[in-house]
Amino acid sequence: MTDPGADEGSVARPRRGSLLRETLVVVVGALLVAIVVRTFFFQAFYIPSASMENTLLVGDRVLVSKLSTRIGEIDRGEVVVFRDPADWVTVLSGSDSGFGATLRGALTFIGLLPSDSGDDLVKRVIGVGGDRVVCCDESGRITVNGQPLAEDYLYPGDVPSDTPFDVTVPPGSLWVMGDHRSVSQDSRFHESVAAGGGMVPEDAVVGRAFVRIWPLDRFAGLGVPKTFESVPDPAPAALAP
Repeated sequence: MTDPGADEGSVARPRRGSLLRETLVVVVGALLVAIVVRTFFFQAFYIPSASMENTLLVGDRVLVSKLSTRIGEIDRGEVVVFRDPADWVTVLSGSDSGFGATLRGALTFIGLLPSDSGDDLVKRVIGVGGDRVVCCDESGRITVNGQPLAEDYLYPGDVPSDTPFDVTVPPGSLWVMGDHRSVSQDSRFHESVAAGGGMVPEDAVVGRAFVRIWPLDRFAGLGVPKTFESVPDPAPAALAP
């Protein structure tokens, strides 16, 4: 029996408790998606140092693909983020504390803020497992498996390296260098002072930095320089464990 006082065209309003539950479900679902994306697919990172200038400047934000390094190979010329392999950096506690630090940590964990952890570093891959990387040839260029690199991405005025070296990268490892060679404490610096001889284990790589996302006027992809296309594969003997 129809209530004579009811308006047939009216719509019942949802109860306040039902609306809150629906909002909570949406928020929790969005957070779970953000966590899954950050854990398995993409993560944003903040650039804290000048070691990759001018490719990456202090304060830049980059987006890192985790999937590309998990299901594919790490290639020469890629810019990668990796966990500190052997105390390359000293982690300093920041001045932020209390609720602000807790909130920032939570937002970073779910991927809403870029990570600036002191445990992560960003460098360019120069040599992969089996490669012989040498500095330098008669023209002052770094060579990989005998092929000289034309490194037009270097910081203006920098030489490829002011420290000579001749290394063969073990299988499963990487030789990495910063684009701002004169200030980058990379594989060269740690060759004799750190465990692993300056090599970075592939399983320490978080992912490949493939795009600058901030600031907007520097938005650009981070491709592999063409010079690495000419590098030959290492001799089979160099790949033997």
